[in-house]
Amino acid sequence: MLTFFVVAEPVLADSSTGSSYRVAVQQAYDLIRDAKAPATEPAARAAAVLGSTTGRDQPEIIGALAARPPDYVDARARLQALLSALDEPATTTDPSLARERLHDVMAQSRYDALHRPPSPIDRFVQWVKDRIRDLLSALLGPGGGPRIPIAVFYFVIAAILLTAAVIIFRSTRGRFFETVREAAPNRPRPAADYFAEADRLAAKGDRVAAIRALCAGVAASLAGEQTWEGSPLTVREIFQRAPDYRGLRPLLFPFEAAVYGGREVDEPTYERAAQVAAPYRQQVAAAA
Repeated sequence: MLTFFVVAEPVLADSSTGSSYRVAVQQAYDLIRDAKAPATEPAARAAAVLGSTTGRDQPEIIGALAARPPDYVDARARLQALLSALDEPATTTDPSLARERLHDVMAQSRYDALHRPPSPIDRFVQWVKDRIRDLLSALLGPGGGPRIPIAVFYFVIAAILLTAAVIIFRSTRGRFFETVREAAPNRPRPAADYFAEADRLAAKGDRVAAIRALCAGVAASLAGEQTWEGSPLTVREIFQRAPDYRGLRPLLFPFEAAVYGGREVDEPTYERAAQVAAPYRQQVAAAA
C-alpha cells in the first residue's frame, strides 16, 4: 500500500511554479513509462528532472530511481499517484472545521501512543539503528556499494550477540551446575541423620531445634525419608499413622508449642520427648 502526503499552498491553474512542478513529474513519468531493469539511463534522466524541479520533496521516488537495479515499478506507481494528487488536490471550504475534526480524531484513545514520548527501549533501539547506518555509510560511502537490506545487518548483529551469550554460558556452565549441586541435597536425609542432629543440637542447648529434629526422625521412620521435606501433611497428620499415636503426644505437643507457639523447651520436657522417640530410633538402628 502506497501512501503519499502532498502539502502545497493553493496555486492558480496557470501558476508557473505549479505548472513547472507538474510538467517535471509528467516528464519523469514519461521517461520511465516503458523502462525495465537493469537499464539505468531512464532512471538517471528521470531523477535529474525531478531533482532540478522538485528538489527533496519526493525522496521515495528518487530512492526508487537511484536503486541498482532501479525499481521502476515502485517509481511509476508513486509518480502516477503524485500526478493524480496534483490534478485533484484535496481542498476544503472550511479549513477550521477540518482542523477541528482532525483534532477530534487524533484525540481518540487509539492514537495515545502517538502522543507519548518514546520509551527508553525505543530510544535504545533507534540509537542502535542509527549507529548501524553510520557504520554502513562509513564502510560503503553515502551512495556506493551494494544495496543490502538493513534487516540483514540486524540479523547478523543478533547472531553475534547470541553466539557471545552461548560462549559465556558454556564457559560458566560447569561452575553453575556445580554450585546448584552443592546447594541441593543429593538424596533425601534418612531418619538416622535427624536423630544424630537432634543429639548435637541438644548438646548445644538448642532444644527447640533438637525437638524439631526428633519429630523429623520419627516422621521419616513412619512415612519414608522424603516425608519431612516433601510431604504436604502436618506433623500431627504424619504421627497419626503410628500404631500408638497417643504415645507420641509428649513429643508432638512440645513441638507444636515451640514451633507454632514460640515457647521454649525445658530440659525435662525434651528428655520425655527423646524417650518417646527412642523406639523409632532403635528401629532405624536395627534396620541399618
